[in-house]
Amino acid sequence: MMSKQPLWTADEITAATGGKATGDFEISGVAFDSREVEDGFLFVAMPGTVHDGHDFVAGAFEKGAAAALVSQPVEGPHVLVDDVPAALEAMARAARARLSDDAVVIGVTGSVGKTSTKEAIAAALERLAPGRVHRSVKSYNNHTGVPLSLARMPREALFAVQEMGMNHSGEIAGLTRMTRPHVAVITAIGPAHIENLGSIEAIADAKGEIFEGLEPGGVAIVPEETDQRERLVKAARGFAERILTVGGTEGDAAVKHSAPARSGGSLVTARLPGRTLTFTISQPGDHWVQNALTVLTVVSQIGGDVARAALALTEMGGLEGRGARHRVEIEGGEILLIDESYNANPVSMEATLKSLGAEKAARKVVVLGTMKELGDTGPAAHAALAAPVEAAGVSLAILVGEEMAPLADALSLTPIEVVHVNDAAGATTNLLSMMRPGDAVLVKASNSMGLGKLVAKVAGDAA
Repeated sequence: MMSKQPLWTADEITAATGGKATGDFEISGVAFDSREVEDGFLFVAMPGTVHDGHDFVAGAFEKGAAAALVSQPVEGPHVLVDDVPAALEAMARAARARLSDDAVVIGVTGSVGKTSTKEAIAAALERLAPGRVHRSVKSYNNHTGVPLSLARMPREALFAVQEMGMNHSGEIAGLTRMTRPHVAVITAIGPAHIENLGSIEAIADAKGEIFEGLEPGGVAIVPEETDQRERLVKAARGFAERILTVGGTEGDAAVKHSAPARSGGSLVTARLPGRTLTFTISQPGDHWVQNALTVLTVVSQIGGDVARAALALTEMGGLEGRGARHRVEIEGGEILLIDESYNANPVSMEATLKSLGAEKAARKVVVLGTMKELGDTGPAAHAALAAPVEAAGVSLAILVGEEMAPLADALSLTPIEVVHVNDAAGATTNLLSMMRPGDAVLVKASNSMGLGKLVAKVAGDAA
């Protein structure tokens, strides 16, 4: 278990940031959202285009903050710096540097599956070192989230799992050099953010930047079944001592056999680096089989007990907005509500719809919202969802957002009942009036569509 040592002392923050401390204090946590502040936290007063964190310093102290990181003097204990974001990054680098030589850091990126894979890796490592695993929370994976996650990392951590995301090229390069992973994972390559990057090849190049921060002797893990396989392998050369591929039949980690498990997940026999293993995954879908292969490949490469780590995959529950499954009682019976409301792109949509197709249900219903940041490819990408929707055996499709019009048009040529609405409120009203006992309802969209509120409303009202 991690000890009771303070996360930071005033002197350590001063040394890391070059700032000037007022007051003597010890820190137990770090937050830049005042709503997350707890007793003993350092509140980081980040500047912003809409709100300035300095406006929330007083409120943070009222909630129990022990000190604030600021660029202008405030009442109460604080560290005064010239540039708050730069100071937070300095703390992140210092937190990474103070880990013991035995500690292992894993970096994860990808167009789809990175948060689920990050959580699964952390759960597996928790089996190996209970209480000594640090991971990035939520989707804190960008230029502010990664420094915050690293600054929160206890010095006693034996394993750390850091997710990294991007919207433009060059972003992951900076994040990975700050994180300095021993193992760098790319889960998948898809058209997420193609609006900004212009092509799948450019997306692969941007994701491949994660290898640039690998520690000497580091390991690169890439998906086998992607058109960008060779591009990713090439990106890893020169940075990684070992490059492993995951998936398909030819990967260094590959599935020999997979079948539905009684629990609703999958029973898998896999060829892993150095051994063959049979294990159960609690989460349904082929995409989770790929996630599991990646997790166990990571464990194999750091010398961990793969069989012991696999037990975590048997017990993992779905994440809110990323596969959480709710049995919701309604008049006359119940429905299965599958919450995938946090993120969506063409790859994850197709994978999740395929998983829905394997569900045993009286009727299959989808509530699908717009996939964002697809640029000029958006209309065709939305229309292309018609095939996987139909293949999943969907009876009712509630489509949300103007960009879903091409899919509505494509589905009009099928027997599927289609309702096209403007927003989450309209989708909620329609679903509440149209769902039936025995339905399996999949809710999936980009987070900005707000379908998480639909999930909460439907589950609450139906309960």
